Amino acid sequence: MKIQAIIPTAGLGKRFKTKIPKALVSLKGKPIIVHTLAVFEKNFSIESLILVVPTRCLNRFEQVVKQYKLRKVKKIIAGGQNRCDSVKNGLQAIDSDTKMIVVHDGARPLLTNSILDRAIRLGRRWKAVVVAVPVKSTIKSVDKKTLAVQKTLNRSELWEIQTPQVFKRDILCEAYQNIKDNPTDDAALVERLGHKVKILPGDYKNIKITTPEDLKIAEVFLKQKNKNEL
Repeated sequence: MKIQAIIPTAGLGKRFKTKIPKALVSLKGKPIIVHTLAVFEKNFSIESLILVVPTRCLNRFEQVVKQYKLRKVKKIIAGGQNRCDSVKNGLQAIDSDTKMIVVHDGARPLLTNSILDRAIRLGRRWKAVVVAVPVKSTIKSVDKKTLAVQKTLNRSELWEIQTPQVFKRDILCEAYQNIKDNPTDDAALVERLGHKVKILPGDYKNIKITTPEDLKIAEVFLKQKNKNEL
């Protein structure tokens, strides 16, 4: 079964407050995106990947891919105005004979090969798989206007969704045909079609870097990860 990955990283990182795309910010001496793609380079199941980047930064990402010899990057394409548009652009660049697609945030550089492998194996049995972790905090539903608490949600039923997310190609393509809003999660579109989505317990360290504070946390986690791999 041919498997390709789509890595959406077209965000400009406005909350990160940097002049360059967030994915190009240095993490322990290398751009964030290099750490992210390194796992896919090592994984035997992934044949190649589509890197989706900001339109104005295509050349910069091409230079990074060449510099770090990221051989599985088959195409570097321009993203859209939001994540959903970027994934849709990525789908259009996928090979016609690909059967399974892995979508992973470019700003999640701490994914392990173990989790990626398990997600792919589970994806062979299910049409859709998402990596997630149980919610630790108490979550309350709040009225947007008054900020009054409406109810306290049952924490035992809540999971924080991460990536990678794994889909059979035909299911994900169908899900992206009729988009009427701006979902932040690919699996949500698949759910709307009536398909069951399987949860794979992941790792709390698999964080998405969104703010400068996240970068500092990622540095600590990356140091621990490197020690464990020695």
